[in-house]
Amino acid sequence: MPSIWTKLAGGAVLAAAAGFCIFMVVTAPERQAPSHWASLGEPDLANGETLFWAGGCASCHAAPGVTGDALLTLAGGQDLPSPFGTFRVPNISSDPQHGIGGWTLAQFGDAMTRGVGKDGEHLYPSFPYASYARMTSKDINDLFGYLKALPASQNDAPGHDLPFPFNMRVTLGGWKFLYFDKGAPRVELANADAELLRGQYLVEGPGHCGECHTPRNALGGFLADKWLAGGLNPEGEGRIPDITPASESIGGWAAEDIASYLETGFTPEFDSVGGSMVKVQQNMARLTADDRDAIAAYLKAVPAR
Repeated sequence: MPSIWTKLAGGAVLAAAAGFCIFMVVTAPERQAPSHWASLGEPDLANGETLFWAGGCASCHAAPGVTGDALLTLAGGQDLPSPFGTFRVPNISSDPQHGIGGWTLAQFGDAMTRGVGKDGEHLYPSFPYASYARMTSKDINDLFGYLKALPASQNDAPGHDLPFPFNMRVTLGGWKFLYFDKGAPRVELANADAELLRGQYLVEGPGHCGECHTPRNALGGFLADKWLAGGLNPEGEGRIPDITPASESIGGWAAEDIASYLETGFTPEFDSVGGSMVKVQQNMARLTADDRDAIAAYLKAVPAR
């Protein structure tokens, strides 16, 4: 007869197997219903271009070091160092084999709003789908249409360089279960007018400002009560400043100062933008004045930290 220890060991194995199966079911990649992406019509490419610059797509997905028109060829290949290893930015050009030219709107939309890749795999949150999940279906359609109109590249971007266990995509289901809220507002804004709501949409959604400006815990989840309060650089070097109304960096600025900074790159003291913010400012300068004003209004309205 089996000993009590053999029975206990067998029971433990069965319990572990059952737990793993439950984990796999609960944390499986989740697509949206195909009907969610149907009947959106022809994309508005002008709006798609606005979202392209608001989202800083070229800042990450253009080849390292390029400028000018070359920014529109989204060949990938940049390294994104992090405490979890080095992420490599993929080719998202219109090339059907090396980029996303062969993707459907549903595949692109699920990547943007659910963190699910073309083949149904979990995507790493180094791609800020936790912010893009706040984008409307129309805006996703417009952005996808604009991306498909950009030049193709046959560059094969290398894969991520991540140590165990971060190289196991199955663990991302657990990360999503803990931290991915699928588009809930980051802050509640009382009596928000249209300008303020537009600013919230741009900052929390396509602009994904919180991805850098909000501190994270050891697993990379946002500290929700410290929204935009600054913290360690997620790429591993230095700190990203607090940009709430209580910050030492921009807390004393008027909304007009913030909007001007986003347009010109100059602070009220006539210092110039520096570091990783240079690319962000250059992208924001391409938005309309109304959108920059909306972003500024939101940054003055969020809770001070």
